[in-house]
Parts: sequence; C-alpha cells; structure tokens
Amino acid sequence: MEGTESTLIINPLEDIAKLKALASEPRIQMLNILRSQTMNINEIADALKLPQSTVATHISILENAGLITTEAVRAKKGNQKLCRPSFRELLIQFPEKQNTEKNYIEIEMPIGIFTDCNVTAPCGLCSTERIIGFLDTQDSFLNPDRMKAGLLWFGSGSVEYKFPNNTMYDQKKLTKLELTAELSSETPGTNSVWPSDITVWINKVEIGTWMSPGDFGDKRGKYTPMWWKLEGSQYGLLKNFSITSEGSFVDGVKISDVKLSDLNIADHHSIRVRLGVKENAEHMGGMNIFGKGFGNYDQGIILRSYFDE
Repeated sequence: MEGTESTLIINPLEDIAKLKALASEPRIQMLNILRSQTMNINEIADALKLPQSTVATHISILENAGLITTEAVRAKKGNQKLCRPSFRELLIQFPEKQNTEKNYIEIEMPIGIFTDCNVTAPCGLCSTERIIGFLDTQDSFLNPDRMKAGLLWFGSGSVEYKFPNNTMYDQKKLTKLELTAELSSETPGTNSVWPSDITVWINKVEIGTWMSPGDFGDKRGKYTPMWWKLEGSQYGLLKNFSITSEGSFVDGVKISDVKLSDLNIADHHSIRVRLGVKENAEHMGGMNIFGKGFGNYDQGIILRSYFDE
C-alpha cells in the first residue's frame, strides 16, 4: 500500500508487545485484509463477521504495538477510524551474535558514486523519489543527483567505483577480496528469461563473468518504492564475487584463474571495481544495479577485504 514502510524486523527477545499482538487469529486476519485496502472499523467487522466492539479492541492492540496506523476522518455521521498496516512485511528474527574481532574491513559504496561510466541505452538512474535527469541519455549519469541513485541500468558498457585501499594500513596479510551487489539483466519492461553476461574487473583486471538469467518483475521488490511501476525492474539477485590465492569465484563457483596476486593491490591507493556488459558479449542483455531503497537487499555495492586471523 502506498505510504506503507517495507519491512519490520521483530526481535523476539525485545519486542514482546508486538509478538503478543500477533498471537491472535482475528488480529492476523485483520492485518491480512488491510494489506490490500484501507478500511474502517465497520468494514473490518463486516468482512470478518465480528462484533464492532471486538474489532475495536483488536485494532487498539495492533495500534499500540505499532503494527497498524489509524486516522480519524469525517464520515456522514460523526467520525470514522481508517486503518492501514504500518508495514508490508513482518520478519521475526533473533539477533545475530556480534563478532567483536572481525577479520575483515567492509566498505559499502552507494551505487551512484561511480567515478567513471560509459553506457548505452536503454539507460537511466532514479532515486527513491524520482527519475534522475532524462531516460536513455548518457549525460544523465553526470547529473550531481546521481549520488542519490537507488537504481541504475544500461544496455551495454560499464560503471566503475573507486574504493579506498584499506589493505595498505593493515599489517595482516590479505587473503580474500569479496564484492557483493544486487544485479539483474535489463530490458524494456521486464523478462525473467533474458540472459546477460555481466563482467567484473578489479584494478583493470578482468576477474570473470556471471550470466544473469533475467530482468525480474513478477513482484515488487521488498524495498522498491511504490511510485516505481511494476512494469519496471523490481529486484535482482545478490551475487558474491570473490578473489583468493586460488582464483576468482561467483557464489563459490570458480569463474577464472585470476588470483589476488594478479590484482597488484599493494601498488595502488584505491581498489577500482568495474561492472559492465561487453559490447561483444555472447548474451548482451543489459544490466541493473540495485542500491539503497530498491530491490530485495537495501544495500549498495559492498567490498570486503579479508585478512589472516
């Protein structure tokens, strides 16, 4: 529903009030029917065939727990209370134990802060609020508002990001570089069967190619804003590219023999990461990069540098 936040993560060790509010079949049914439309107390009572007084009590419990929001508006006779869910999705998740002695350094780069680009149409960028510049115009990638981008796409070409080389300031031995990004193919509209060969370079060295299976629009991305039409790309797949002393991998599957030693990390003050689709790729199906506020993962491009314990 428009105006509804995406996801609430409930910590069962702390959010007892929310768990208690959910521990009721009638309240679960109310949350379910409110997902598709805003309703008042009378309409909810009619839909669930419950007394209005019972519905009012349940609504009060859900409201106090922060699971729904209500608004009093003028009706034909007096006022009515309109009800809508506060969140589109509820996740119950125990907190992960934090490792206070991490053996890696992590940097998250917003997808709009690229330092170089060369792209072809269809192409464009948008923030969580609007289109940035003009569609299918490469010059829009020079717009200062690109720093706010939550989604960018292009038919072929590439974008490059410059990460600080924190490995220069750590005395431990670098054992792995890991790049994580939410990616998909790109076609006008969407098409789940639209393969595209997406290539990654680090410090100008091609580490390998992953074939994206399609451009996904079967359902709205968890974080994709409501103003973005369903006819547009909704989410991608979270891909993990890693480079070790044994080679380069995607999600643990080896894609090339390029090793850490081939990247000359120690010779540069930055680590340059390029993502793109070659003009001579076998499957030239374009590329979407999803960032904060779009897709299913609400993250930018993450680079981790792992060291010996």
